[in-house]
Amino acid sequence: MDFLYIKALHIIFVVCWFAGLFYIVRLFIYTAEANKKEEPAKSILTEQLLTMQRKLWYIITWPSAIGTTIFGFWMLLEVPAYVALPWMWLKLVFVGFLMIYHIQCHVIFKQQKEGEFKFSSFKLRLFNELATIFLVAIVFLVVVKSTGGFVWGMLGLFAFAGLLMLGVFLYKKQREKKKTEEPATPEIQETSTPENKQ
Repeated sequence: MDFLYIKALHIIFVVCWFAGLFYIVRLFIYTAEANKKEEPAKSILTEQLLTMQRKLWYIITWPSAIGTTIFGFWMLLEVPAYVALPWMWLKLVFVGFLMIYHIQCHVIFKQQKEGEFKFSSFKLRLFNELATIFLVAIVFLVVVKSTGGFVWGMLGLFAFAGLLMLGVFLYKKQREKKKTEEPATPEIQETSTPENKQ
């Protein structure tokens, strides 16, 4: 197969893999929040969200991770010179972290399937941002193909991560503030009217 076809398929699988990783953690968040609701909403929402998780995980995310790995190694076999480049090694380190992230998502997927909710929705929101950090690091390394500006790149990456975490923290604070400011809905009391007496 022509190298450009292999590269194109690798990129397609990478895009699908990240889409799956981004969405699966959102589903984890929604499922954790649904688990705190009252019945019957709790059962209905949880069952629907677990079905969505299962389909996304096994139909899109896992196949995309496998496709990314197959075509990635195929590219390295076609062009072994890539292995000698420092940026490629650094990229592979981040891909390794991404695989660990993927495995952790699988652990959470199985836990929620069994009715175990070990992570709060806030912790899952923070966890969700890790995939974005890996995406930024991998794309910059592949496009720039340089480790010369590695220090500045890492500083920028950490600043970006800090801004993401700050955004999540502020979002949580705003939601908590909104909940405390919402007035309790007054109970409607039945008043005694001539019509009621009849």
